[in-house]
Amino acid sequence: MAIFDNLGKYRNTGLLILRLGLGAMMMVHGLPKIMGGPDMWAGLGGSMKVIGVSFLPTFWGFMAAIAEGMGGFLLLLGLFFRPVNILLTFTMIIAALVHFGKGEGIMGASHAIELGIVFFSLIFIGPGKYSVDKK
Repeated sequence: MAIFDNLGKYRNTGLLILRLGLGAMMMVHGLPKIMGGPDMWAGLGGSMKVIGVSFLPTFWGFMAAIAEGMGGFLLLLGLFFRPVNILLTFTMIIAALVHFGKGEGIMGASHAIELGIVFFSLIFIGPGKYSVDKK
């Protein structure tokens, strides 16, 4: 279609919009977890049991909270872009497995799966030219 022929030149603008939106939403999810403190972190870190990791739940919960909260901020900036997306992909894998473990099935896990696919894809795509990494 002729109307879409020139949109390819706005690839970097699209990546910027995607980074800003996803980064902001991950901050919305992660910052309350960071502020929740050790009790919340221990509960969150207990999720690692789905892959057989039952030690240091407070540490793992803190790391998940940081991955979402600070990772969202770094995603928004396009700073340390690929490492952040690796961490967010892992976090979403664990979240999806937790939903499956609770018996929620694909519908319960779908949001985490969708985000995991996006974060995994962004590892390959990169942050685009409107990012701190590209400056």
